[in-house]
Amino acid sequence: MSQQGFGPDDLIDCYRRGVFPMSDSREDDFFYLVEPKLRGILPLDQLHVSRSMQKFRRKTTFTVTINQDFQSVIRACAEERDGTWISFGIEGLYTLLHWRGEAHSVEVWEGETLVGGLYGVTQGGAFFGESMFSLRANVSKLALIHLVERLNAKGFVLLDTQFLTDHLTSLGAIEIPQAEYLEKLKYALNIQARFD
Repeated sequence: MSQQGFGPDDLIDCYRRGVFPMSDSREDDFFYLVEPKLRGILPLDQLHVSRSMQKFRRKTTFTVTINQDFQSVIRACAEERDGTWISFGIEGLYTLLHWRGEAHSVEVWEGETLVGGLYGVTQGGAFFGESMFSLRANVSKLALIHLVERLNAKGFVLLDTQFLTDHLTSLGAIEIPQAEYLEKLKYALNIQARFD
């Protein structure tokens, strides 16, 4: 699908239907819509924080902020790995959503240097996690812990991780069939929650 003529409202419609876009490269002008048969979620009441991570969090000098540098976070997520799915066009769409208050970032700082973070999209009581990056050990976990705490405090009921990774599994993420995910999504979209 071409990115021409595809705007932020179309992107929001995708999330509300349970699909999300991916490109094949940073420079790709096209993207495709993904609907996994098995969907990764992190139940908000089942976050697992290991003892070592609890200790790290108590002693760390890293600071965590919300929505302070969305553009740097999404750019870092795109540049962290070869063959990124975050094309320049997709980056632009998410930036528009951020300006509209529908996409958000969590940043982790070492002094004034951005060393990790994540971003995602919100609709109703759902947070659709998109990507995260980490330049120091444990900082992506730190960002995710802060995200879950904020979602719980703000009344969210669904954290979509799209796919399951070992990293996410270690924090309590699970896989569910897409049909079950769509039921949870339907419920979440009827919840009134504000991220910021």
